[in-house]
Amino acid sequence: AMSQLFVYHTSMPKQALKVLNHLEDITSTLNQVGIRFEHWQAHQSITAQSSNDEVIAAYADDIARLKAEGGYVAVDVISLDDKHPQKDELRAKFLDEHTHSEDEVRFFVSGRGLFSLHIDEHIYAVLCEKGSLISVPAGTKHWFDMGEHPRFTALRLFNNPQGWVAEFTGDKIAQAYPTLDDLL
Repeated sequence: AMSQLFVYHTSMPKQALKVLNHLEDITSTLNQVGIRFEHWQAHQSITAQSSNDEVIAAYADDIARLKAEGGYVAVDVISLDDKHPQKDELRAKFLDEHTHSEDEVRFFVSGRGLFSLHIDEHIYAVLCEKGSLISVPAGTKHWFDMGEHPRFTALRLFNNPQGWVAEFTGDKIAQAYPTLDDLL
């Protein structure tokens, strides 16, 4: 499955202005509004049984490049699936619009997630599939949906792991837009 980008105007949450399916189009459209989007290939084979260290090693070159470019100091691996007892709470936690004082950097090793970014008068809903890297700059209003049946393994890069907290805007805008499940 390839990543997709749905672009909405804030006055029309039910009707995408455009739907982009090609990596180059997605990347350039997001780059124009300051969002890094890349596609990475593993340099060694990894499976569902691979350790976190093996997953990190498979993407070591890209991680090193991103650390150098973005000043990130820490990397970790997060996995979530349908069997997680707190999946509903974890999903709900990020479904409302929020910001972070840090960049939110996610690379999807497997599975998928939907990042919706609120930039000026537009919403950029990025359906990230396996191989996608997205970096949401600090202060960018956004929300994240892992879906009703979450399944993903992702790398996270941090400037400061302690500083990574969601600051909610109080705006209910996210409720007007499609969920991950709506888009699939």
